[in-house]
Amino acid sequence: MATTGLKGALISFMPTFVGALPNVVVFQINPETITHTWTPAMPPEPPTPAGQPAHPPAPPEPLAVRGLPGETFGFTLALDANDEIADAARNPPAAAIASVTGVYARLAALEMLQYPLAAAGAGLLGTVSASISASGLNVSIGGPSAADATVPRMQVPVVLFVWGPQRIVPVRVKALTITEKLYDSALNPVHADAQLTLAVLTPDEMVQIKGPMKTIANAAYTYTQGLRQAQATANLGAAAGAILGMLPTPF
Repeated sequence: MATTGLKGALISFMPTFVGALPNVVVFQINPETITHTWTPAMPPEPPTPAGQPAHPPAPPEPLAVRGLPGETFGFTLALDANDEIADAARNPPAAAIASVTGVYARLAALEMLQYPLAAAGAGLLGTVSASISASGLNVSIGGPSAADATVPRMQVPVVLFVWGPQRIVPVRVKALTITEKLYDSALNPVHADAQLTLAVLTPDEMVQIKGPMKTIANAAYTYTQGLRQAQATANLGAAAGAILGMLPTPF
């Protein structure tokens, strides 16, 4: 595992009793391997027929698409409470939390990235209560029962995946699998692996985002896409001479 240099991170905003606060999950140990998967953009929708055509329909355009390609990141995070406790001189708060809860605080922060957000000002407890209500269960947690409350349509948190200064993208956590390996005397996990799948949000999807994260998500996407285009342009310049010499016709 990579342990030096910059640390990757996941950043979102979580409602609490004092307002929305950043939920920052800094990678304790950077993963050595990340799977970056692309899926092609969707083909255009076929036209709706309006009666019998007077002539055969035009053949479909082989390169025509709608929207942008899908992009996902997959990796596994290793979490170890013993390493955090041993590093108490550099990060006393993290060491203190690890000595009491193991790695469960970090796991809980990852888990909350999948819970729908409640209305502004509802607090963290309201987020969990509304999520249970939305599932159709008649359960009350410190408030009115689900039968007595109208549950608004909610959204899962927008998360920023930060992997160095050149890749900061808005994502949604599509899958999270946690493998707890060791426990302390209070049965707190002290070592765990968290396998994550993150789907990058496209501009069309970000139109539906509510709240301040909409601006942040769009800015992050535009920033990273601009850097990607600049890097691709630099690569074209580096390889242009060798490639042009291989082509059958002069350019």
